[in-house]
Amino acid sequence: MKVEKPARYIGGEYNSVMKDKDKVDVRFCMCFPDVYEIGMSHLGIQILYDMFNRREDTWCERVYSPWPDLDAEMREHDIPLFALESQDPIKDFDFLGITLQYEMCYTNILQVLDLAGIPLRTRDRKKGDTLVIGGGPCSYNPEPIADFFDIFYMGEGEVSYDALLELYKVYKHSDMTREEFLIKVSNIPGLYVPELYEVTYKEDGTIASFAPRFEDVPATITKTVVMDHSKVTYPEKPVVSFMKLTQDRVVLEIMRGCIRGCRFCQAGMIYRPTRPKDVNLLKGYAEKMLASTGHEEITFSSLSSSDYEELPELTDCLIEKMDNEHVNISLPSLRIDAFSLDVMSKIQDVKKSSLTFAPEAGTQRLRNVINKGLTKENIMDGALKAFKGGWDKVKLYFMMGLPTETYDDIAGIADLSEEITELFFANIPREERNGRVMVTASASYFVPKPFTPFQWAPMIRPEEFVKRAYFVKDRFRAEKNHKSLKFQYHEADITILEGLLARGDRKLCDVIYDVYKAGQIFDAWTEFFKKVNWDNAMAKHGLDIDFYTYRDRNVDEILPWDFIDIGVTRKFLEREWENAQNEKVTPNCRQQCSGCGAARFGGGVCFENKN
Repeated sequence: MKVEKPARYIGGEYNSVMKDKDKVDVRFCMCFPDVYEIGMSHLGIQILYDMFNRREDTWCERVYSPWPDLDAEMREHDIPLFALESQDPIKDFDFLGITLQYEMCYTNILQVLDLAGIPLRTRDRKKGDTLVIGGGPCSYNPEPIADFFDIFYMGEGEVSYDALLELYKVYKHSDMTREEFLIKVSNIPGLYVPELYEVTYKEDGTIASFAPRFEDVPATITKTVVMDHSKVTYPEKPVVSFMKLTQDRVVLEIMRGCIRGCRFCQAGMIYRPTRPKDVNLLKGYAEKMLASTGHEEITFSSLSSSDYEELPELTDCLIEKMDNEHVNISLPSLRIDAFSLDVMSKIQDVKKSSLTFAPEAGTQRLRNVINKGLTKENIMDGALKAFKGGWDKVKLYFMMGLPTETYDDIAGIADLSEEITELFFANIPREERNGRVMVTASASYFVPKPFTPFQWAPMIRPEEFVKRAYFVKDRFRAEKNHKSLKFQYHEADITILEGLLARGDRKLCDVIYDVYKAGQIFDAWTEFFKKVNWDNAMAKHGLDIDFYTYRDRNVDEILPWDFIDIGVTRKFLEREWENAQNEKVTPNCRQQCSGCGAARFGGGVCFENKN
């Protein structure tokens, strides 16, 4: 009775996999280091859970970060962290796989290891201890959490996990030492073993060298990529929760990668090349997944669904099949253009209350800097079509603190919002209006990420972000249609911490450890975030936040993630950084190849361009 939502921990969900633990050789636990409702909404874990459990020798289970109420009970009564399916302690498993989706979950990683009874640092683990492996977008700069992981997986899990599990079985049943095993692991494509590498620093705090400690350990880790999606598995029977989740629906992954090349977007770079899935394959998955779950909604997963060329065929097919079964189709990640609106208008059950645009910047100049590939004409034309199609509420997403940004650029956030309301009043007759038009603009605080052309850019200081936010807010109040306008912005302190961890190095491992030891978890949740713990830990270790977040980086500097090869070359990122400063637009991948380097994987959009 002391735990708020017991359904987070009891397991037994529909489609969860039960096996006889005495008949499997490898026990793998997948972990999302945040609360159950968020973790259960994550597609990546569902894919790996399904893939591992198809192996007869492996049983994959799940675990999520216990909410602070259960965390306190477990510590008080010495209850070890347990997996949902078997309720067995995590320390009895061979592997703990932790997905790293955002930097603000780093203290939760230590919570999970600590509650599980696994030594927090890899140097304190021995043969027989659970192996801790990390993957996901944050693993593309693993250095701030390198001390806590035995292995990081760079790339897509369908490629190298079988080789890792086969090697592990040999290690487990032989006298192979832990070090010998990890050296062999480092030679499997996409796998990085942090303790096999050494970092040295210059006097100014930048990296002097980063190199393997042994001759037979590779100097560079190349990510793994699935090029043929018809040959890999996809979960046809996803686990169905007893409680409401953040994303409570069937998720159909239609494409990996993105053709757009926005310079702020890490996902657009690390997931290249763009690889659409076969439409007939998707139709089959949709039918099977809806039948096996009983969900009443299906959504498409991709970085930009509008760029999936078979989208009209897929939606037409689903509408025809789902109409009689009262299944809704939701379409996230759409560009607001005639094509997208046409697709949306076909979905009869779509709620016409709110439509989302992401201009990202208030002026065309700044949209060119970030390579958004969206003109003001596109935005206004899309908004007009949306209003004529029956929508009367629009959400606009912007960033503030972008490289080269001026006050004219942020004033453009209010001006563009006002022009969209004017468009509504000028073109929608009073008798056709369902209610007041509402334009809500929200501004996030720009964070430069590894493997983007902006990885060298400084962040603006939090006090400057707040100053700009107040400036925009005042501008909104002064607009003629201010009653139809709303402006909101993100919290600065949490975003600064995200910026610190996104581009940090190994020195931050001690900082994260100290913050966790001060009792801090769930940093992404405003009610639990305490900036003072981070300030104290940084000061204790003589580290300066300015060094990691606010300084300009030279393109010649060795960055903590330079040993990782994502296919997109450093030369391309440098060229795009220069193009940004010259306000030069780079065409998307279908218009023209920009020579980013991803063509070497031999497929997807790159392959089409070659012909």
